[in-house]
Amino acid sequence: MHMNKPATLVISSKTSDREKGGKAKKNPASAGVVLSPEAIDALTDIARRSDDLFRLQAERLKTDDGYQVIDPRTVTSTFQEFARAAEFDPALMVKEQFTLWTDLALLWQKTATRILFNAPFEPVIEPAKQDKRFKNETWRENAFFDYMKQHYLLVSRYFESSVRNIKGIDPHTRRKAQFYTRQLINALSPTNFAATNPAVLQATTETRGENLIKGLRNFVEDLERGGGSRLNLKMSDLAAFQFGENIANSPGKVVFQNELMQLIQYAPSTPTVHRRPLLIVPPWINKFYILDLKPKNSFIKWCTGQGHTVFVISWINPGAELADKGFAEYLLEGPMAAIDAIRKATAEEEVNVIGYCIGGTLTAIALAYMAATNDRRIAAATFFTTLLDFSDVGDISVFIDEAQLQLADEHMNRVGYLEGYHMAEAFNLMRENDLIWFFVVNNYLLGRDPAAFDLLYWNSDATRMPARMQSFYLRNMYHRNILKNAGEITLANVPIDLRKIDVPIYFLSTREDHIAPWRSIYSGSQLVSGPVRFVLGASGHVAGVINPPSANKYGYWTSKSTSADPETWLNGATFHEGSWWTDWAKWIADYGGGQVPAREPGSHELAAIEDAPGSYVRVRIN
Repeated sequence: MHMNKPATLVISSKTSDREKGGKAKKNPASAGVVLSPEAIDALTDIARRSDDLFRLQAERLKTDDGYQVIDPRTVTSTFQEFARAAEFDPALMVKEQFTLWTDLALLWQKTATRILFNAPFEPVIEPAKQDKRFKNETWRENAFFDYMKQHYLLVSRYFESSVRNIKGIDPHTRRKAQFYTRQLINALSPTNFAATNPAVLQATTETRGENLIKGLRNFVEDLERGGGSRLNLKMSDLAAFQFGENIANSPGKVVFQNELMQLIQYAPSTPTVHRRPLLIVPPWINKFYILDLKPKNSFIKWCTGQGHTVFVISWINPGAELADKGFAEYLLEGPMAAIDAIRKATAEEEVNVIGYCIGGTLTAIALAYMAATNDRRIAAATFFTTLLDFSDVGDISVFIDEAQLQLADEHMNRVGYLEGYHMAEAFNLMRENDLIWFFVVNNYLLGRDPAAFDLLYWNSDATRMPARMQSFYLRNMYHRNILKNAGEITLANVPIDLRKIDVPIYFLSTREDHIAPWRSIYSGSQLVSGPVRFVLGASGHVAGVINPPSANKYGYWTSKSTSADPETWLNGATFHEGSWWTDWAKWIADYGGGQVPAREPGSHELAAIEDAPGSYVRVRIN
């Protein structure tokens, strides 16, 4: 129940530090509009840089083909189909509208009662528990803002319900309509506008508008980093991190490299190590150092502490010169080349391997390729949030259909790759309130700089995708979903059949994963023939993986069930507090092959090329 508060809008104003210190005299005739010298300098700088932005935009337009992840034509055709379906079921739309009108009338009645009689009241609707946009107390305590919040939530619910319940639409079109509707609704939230966000109004009053000037400068800087034609939204302090110093600083050496990757061998931290080295194949969407952000949450450092000789692939950030690199090249020049190099670096024939996300998909393909060629050099494999069955890929599917793939192919064939910012935009739209609108409000309306957050620094470090590889991946995995079918994909003249994989596998999925839904990962675990341990972690695609035992967070589920149904597995699963890392450590130790003296990087056939994290990871693009 809401407590009564006066209905008038009151935003406090504090005396500025400038007035307290006596550095600027207050002019009564112009109180509230006097700008500091810093603000005047900022406005001058913004005006100058804006002229440069116009020139940048003009140059960009000469070569820009207009490709966007959310294609306006696709959005338009989706809602046209929705409108046609709505015409055949007007009763449903009338019902939805009647529900909305009833709810709005009730909201108006309760708000009027609150204002006129200062009476207690129950809200008509409240934000979802995970919705952080309305956490400012003014949204609850002030009648005007509370009415605005609830009105917005009711209208949002109306649009979402209408799209969800309309009949006569195929599932893919419905999913696109729901996704586009959600994007529009969240973009129009009152929290995203200066005049309707109480925190922004408060900051504007306290700083006499200098927060908006600072925000405008941040906006201009983001446009500059985006080449003048798009916003490169800053999520973290980009100057706060230096490779090898306070991020990706686990000691090691690059011991091998080719056109697609550098292979890093990390220094041991125990006197003896497992005989079988551990190869990690990370995704080449973003970069490997998600596994080595800082010592306290570095999976790589933790693995060396568990007595593993750790090798990690650091993928190249490709340009147009690598446009013709396909999935076969990523297979042969990635994990297969790495396994060859590890043999030279350690004199060991067998390895254990971890694949993460698309790196896990590639690792599974490598296992099938090796099974078909009677290559037994991988003893055991681990898959982090890895899809093998792409039947349900969540909201990513809204970007996957023939028309959109054709647009992407045309664009990639022209430039030679898919730009990293297009990939970043697609993934950020999966969590738009947290990864887009929060920073719009923080950076542009409140005029604040983003914090130095290592995870978001990594998230902003996007990578390009070679045209041939990306087209093959999107079409054959996401669109056609044929990896799960025996022999429908052939790489390097070898048919790929996941059912031939018979090595022990540890599957890790995470319950709130919006990129690789856990039920789809579970379906993929049913495709292999070897012994499987399936573990479900709490949290999402990144936080659920990067969950060190010292944090004592989230927890995970395990089960001995071999049911083909994921819900049956979950219903019989046991929940464990803490990190899944310790569970995996026990599992992988059984396949370590015994203990041998620790190996120093560059001490065998492969000499050290350079210090970790190497040079490939340092190539950053806007």
